[in-house]
Amino acid sequence: MVEVRHKCGFCVTHSLHDGHNILRDLQHRGRETFGFAAIGYGIIDVVKGLGRVDSFSLSTLNKIFDRQYHTFFGHVRYATRGQKGVEDLLKDAHPIALGGKIYLRGDHLIMRDCELVGVHNGQIDDANFEGMELGRLVTETDTEKFLRAYKQIGEEELMKRVPGAFTFAVAERERDEVVVMRDRTGIKPGVLGWKDGKFVVASENRALIKNGAEFREELLPGAVYYLRSDGSYRRVNVAEPSPRHCFFEWNYIAAAESTLNWLQVRRLREALGGKLAQEFTREVKPEKIDFVSYIPSCPEVAARKFAQAIGKKCINIFYKRDDERSFQGSDNHNRSSSIKRNLNLMPGIEEYVRGKTVVVIDDSTVRGTNAQYARKLLYDGAGVAEAYLLNYTPQIGIVPPDGIPRGCRFGVDMPPEEHDNHKFIARGRTIEQISEAVGMSVRFISVEGMLGVFEELGMPREKLCTYCIGGEHPFENSPLTQISVGRTM
Repeated sequence: MVEVRHKCGFCVTHSLHDGHNILRDLQHRGRETFGFAAIGYGIIDVVKGLGRVDSFSLSTLNKIFDRQYHTFFGHVRYATRGQKGVEDLLKDAHPIALGGKIYLRGDHLIMRDCELVGVHNGQIDDANFEGMELGRLVTETDTEKFLRAYKQIGEEELMKRVPGAFTFAVAERERDEVVVMRDRTGIKPGVLGWKDGKFVVASENRALIKNGAEFREELLPGAVYYLRSDGSYRRVNVAEPSPRHCFFEWNYIAAAESTLNWLQVRRLREALGGKLAQEFTREVKPEKIDFVSYIPSCPEVAARKFAQAIGKKCINIFYKRDDERSFQGSDNHNRSSSIKRNLNLMPGIEEYVRGKTVVVIDDSTVRGTNAQYARKLLYDGAGVAEAYLLNYTPQIGIVPPDGIPRGCRFGVDMPPEEHDNHKFIARGRTIEQISEAVGMSVRFISVEGMLGVFEELGMPREKLCTYCIGGEHPFENSPLTQISVGRTM
């Protein structure tokens, strides 16, 4: 079975209007598919479509969801496993539902009277479902497996027995509560908010705040939240928290305006830019640098701090025609097409930087798609004399001294196995060889430097998952079953 890997965003709200708007502000977490579930008393209906949330108008959704509902799920999905047909993409799109009648309508589908529905951000390996009778699977998603396991053993037992990276919401046709679970490691984000007198859930607090909700708290790792139809909630603490938050959420995935696990994303990226300046200027003196720039748009905060730290001007060498993230493409061809269509030189910049030495900040160089095309634009288009590409994330996908190839098995499309579509540019290469492969000088912040920044801002390194850059597996050696640690209403 080919594993499906996610980097998604979801929300649980009590109005379709809120769900649509909040999901739109989580679009940066996934652009492959979107979906909504409408949950009422004895009713669950679903709409799923290809592409972006705004491709389906709210007024149209209101016409399709024409019954009485009390809760809504929304989900944007990024799950890359090569090219797939439209029908398969829609089938694997979230919400994943069991039961119900399907109406396929070209680039979208509608499901009526589903039995069980779930949305999920994260990844759960097949091995964690061993011994469970999951029945006949109709999708290739770990979400369906999780739903079937939930149906068999219930949410509390599932939380105790199944390790993995998940923030998960489930609704049953015959149940008057929506169940929201965050695994004990808290690898994937999740927040609780307050909107119009009712509690809501989303992947990032920024999406709640932008839409008039009040951010209340981070979802507690190892806890189950029960959101009632009247807007109240209760919480049950099931598994002892053992935080291993994904550092890549701060470095790249989350919006700059978000706060994850009480640490502001913007503040972290800014501090990483300052640390990168400290490390790089040990090699290249500031007086040899003419300008600082960045590959839009995630690294902008870090680039401006870097420029300030070395006393140079930060300029916009590039622009993107839209906010599409090439990282979310389904394979190298898709990612390459995305960056070539989207990344461009600012008009007239050639006259400004020709013959100059520039530093370009990026969040990470994983496969090198962005880096190689940026190099072409800088040298062949803008005519720079020399360019350095600096990353505020260490090399991802290396093979550390323990001999175990690194990557991600916890919700980001960077699997440790080197398939044709997932080549790590750092795998088996020195810094010099990486630079040669990209075509310009590439540097990375040190692991110690990055972790030091997190600690300075109040996030201990032992609470981070750093597996993809050589760290320990976040839960491989942890017991599968934890005792209950109490209940909070």
